[in-house]
Amino acid sequence: MSRRATPRPVVGLLLDLFLVIVFAAIGRASHQEANPVLGALLTAWPFLVGTLVGWLVVRAMRGRWPVATGPGVTVWFATLVAGMVLRRAAGEGTAWPFVIVASVTLAVLLLGWRALAGWRRSRYAAEPAPRATEPPRGAG
Repeated sequence: MSRRATPRPVVGLLLDLFLVIVFAAIGRASHQEANPVLGALLTAWPFLVGTLVGWLVVRAMRGRWPVATGPGVTVWFATLVAGMVLRRAAGEGTAWPFVIVASVTLAVLLLGWRALAGWRRSRYAAEPAPRATEPPRGAG
């Protein structure tokens, strides 16, 4: 039985979406906002749209799913930029301190799991293949 070192695309997408909601929930909690679940979703929606845009852009341009760190940079950038543009269009704040905190936090979250998966993938690739046992001499 072999373990899969590369996440399946659906797992990667769901993880990205979950982490964007975590980002929004942490932000809301740090400001002690009311109704944490609904508030987190209301804060997260522009960034969730950006995440989906990033996934579609990578798929369209590279023909693969963005589960590695390199394509993940595109997802992070799309998440951040689309999130800020949509927040601004919705009349929400885009102050520079928020942009900076969002940039760093989303980078850690969206690129961090990809870096760990890449490290795990390279670790498994570096392991030598199991040796086949040799038949006893004189057999045959």
